Amino acid sequence: MRYSIGDLARRTGLTIKAVRFYSDHGLVPPSGRNTAGHRRYDDAALARLDLVRTLRELGLGLAVIRRIVDGEAIVADVAARHAEALETEIRVLRLRQAVWTAVAARGSTTEETRLVHELARLSEMECVADFLAEALGDRPELAGIARTLTPELPEDPSPGQLDAWIELAGLTRDADFRAAVRRLADQHEGGLRRDLADAVRDAVTPALVAGIDPGSPQAAAIVDGLGRDPAELRNWLGVVHDPRRERYLELLAVINGWAAPESLTPVLAWLTAAVAS
Repeated sequence: MRYSIGDLARRTGLTIKAVRFYSDHGLVPPSGRNTAGHRRYDDAALARLDLVRTLRELGLGLAVIRRIVDGEAIVADVAARHAEALETEIRVLRLRQAVWTAVAARGSTTEETRLVHELARLSEMECVADFLAEALGDRPELAGIARTLTPELPEDPSPGQLDAWIELAGLTRDADFRAAVRRLADQHEGGLRRDLADAVRDAVTPALVAGIDPGSPQAAAIVDGLGRDPAELRNWLGVVHDPRRERYLELLAVINGWAAPESLTPVLAWLTAAVAS
């Protein structure tokens, strides 16, 4: 059969203008022309046009559609990539909805609204990945730490999780806090690792329970037992004894649905006083 542009429009539900556009761009080339010079199309062109219409309705661009109809791309591969992109887009839209719902419920200030508006344009990974990349750097030995410091906001966050997310995002934008975490990472690389925090907790907690004065000889013995130079400890404490670090971990636990972390503040405060004695 031979079809005119009007015939194709009626059979596909497209406008004549749209059919002519696809034809002009080579997506649906005519099979010939009649004696008056008008374009004519065959059944293959009709099927091709129907595919073009379907792919456009799915949101594909003309360049991708051309590759598909010309056999240069496999529909299944293109569909898989677009499905993945749509999944990400849906997740971001859900986050935007949750953020603005929280703004409405909180009666937020202009500054809070500005912050959450910025957050709503991001996936939860983009904001924190930037913070972790700057704070920890590209260090393979810190990859595990980066994973444990990464929040994963649920698709349907509770008001508490969303509040925690907004506050945590504010922390990640604090240049001074970023610098502090970077110094902590440098100390980790220099040998002051997580096991020091564990050793400090194990050594100092009994002293706190027993009520040992941080300025006493008993406290000095506990500090000596850590096997670290006092100057090193003071340097470490100057970074790790930061309420923002502990607050980040508290917020992280809320967002990820973890148990609340044990507070090291009393332990670090005692050790700071003991090292200063």
